[in-house]
Amino acid sequence: MKPAVVKVITPLCRGLLKIGITPDLMTIFGTSIVVLGSWLLLAQGRLVAALFVIGLALLTDLLDGTMARISDRGPSVWGNFLDSTLDRVSDAAVLLGLAYFLHSQNDSLFVIAMITVAVSAIVPYARAKAESLNIECKGGFAERTERLVLLAFFGVLHIAGITWALDAGVWLLLVLSAITVYQRMAIVWRATRAAA
Repeated sequence: MKPAVVKVITPLCRGLLKIGITPDLMTIFGTSIVVLGSWLLLAQGRLVAALFVIGLALLTDLLDGTMARISDRGPSVWGNFLDSTLDRVSDAAVLLGLAYFLHSQNDSLFVIAMITVAVSAIVPYARAKAESLNIECKGGFAERTERLVLLAFFGVLHIAGITWALDAGVWLLLVLSAITVYQRMAIVWRATRAAA
């Protein structure tokens, strides 16, 4: 996270900690709102409301990490695991909500959205597996933030009346996710060759 962003949100994070809200609770709250927003709004075609609610809920991802760093106990292994795991739940919820909406509209794009769910899930898995082998595997063209921002951007264009935008956004998300998987596989391949 950029230092300027951390500086802005730190007072809010301190205030949340003072009233008894823990980083883990913030993580669970944010994920719950994303899941509910994805099902009750996005999947039902309430795209404007979904964009607003899910967008705000995803901001909690900025808060929980900062809260963990400045809390008395500091970051924990459990908190890191919980945050990473629930990030995957949030990502899947958004794409599955979108896929359900597309399917309800008899839009064949829902098939691409479902494939994107699977490919997007491989992106963090590749990093986690690499790191379990003591290989640093950060980076890639489309990490989580970039994927969510891209989907939101094309969602806004679709809401604004650009009919092809949603199709372009989902296809682009799929392609960029696949490229990122390839990039991470290449990082690990080079690392293992160097070690050999």
